Amino acid sequence: MEHLTLQDTPPPGAQNAHPPPPQTPLGPQQLPQLPPQMFTTAAQLLDLTDSEVPLSNPRTEKLLVSLRDGRKLIGVLRSWDQFANLLLQDTIERIYVQTFYADNPQGVYVVRGENVLLLGEIDLDKEDDIPAPYQKAPLEQVLALQKKEKEERKRSDKARQRKLMELGFEVENMGEALL
Repeated sequence: MEHLTLQDTPPPGAQNAHPPPPQTPLGPQQLPQLPPQMFTTAAQLLDLTDSEVPLSNPRTEKLLVSLRDGRKLIGVLRSWDQFANLLLQDTIERIYVQTFYADNPQGVYVVRGENVLLLGEIDLDKEDDIPAPYQKAPLEQVLALQKKEKEERKRSDKARQRKLMELGFEVENMGEALL
């Protein structure tokens, strides 16, 4: 993973697509420019889905996709389109609860682009390094903890909504439906 700053120069051969800075009475005004290598481009995604690679020897670059609903998917990017819809192969959903995590195999997975929050390539050398507080646990145990956590969150949200209603606030999904 590169750590880039505004002071980094573009890679050799990169064209500067920005017009020259505007002239001021004191000389040219310098605007800070982000280097082009700081952004994921369609060309970089295309490198990850190399169609020249035969199916008998597929590339193994894994991606971590974080979705808007909080789910984390790990899989091999096989295809994508202009709307950022993704097709992942050998996908697992990694579930984190408290200090435990488990992998739930999903197989081939299609992700609608508007649900993608974050997309990043996984360093295969560090893939098995798990941060200190987390421990791998059986899927059933993690799912049970996740269900318990959701119920507890739902209970506390209802109590908060009741308190807000007592104070005169109208809480989302608590009003009457107008027909």
